Amino acid sequence: QVQFVESGGGLVQPGGSLRLSCVVSGLDFSYYAWTWYRGKEREVVAFITSSGGTVNYPDSVWGRFTISRDNAKSTVYLQMNNLKPEDTAVYYCNTRSQEFPWGQGTQVIVAS
Repeated sequence: QVQFVESGGGLVQPGGSLRLSCVVSGLDFSYYAWTWYRGKEREVVAFITSSGGTVNYPDSVWGRFTISRDNAKSTVYLQMNNLKPEDTAVYYCNTRSQEFPWGQGTQVIVAS
């Protein structure tokens, strides 16, 4: 079965940085495009194609977040810089169509 294990969250001050990781198991990781989401509404914050050649971000995080992937490690990353209080949320990874059961997510809290 497909499993997501997100990690790397924590408490950080505004302007700080975090690097999130999502280890995916149970499928051919390299075949899929991956998306990072946040919050109960599952807001999309980053997308990367299967080749890694195309990435997309919403305006709310553009220039601050960077998505990447390591197919050898079946892991997708989210580097978050210049964090703002409004980035506070639980972060998850999944496909763009959200076709697999969600992991537990990783909590990010941005506060002074």
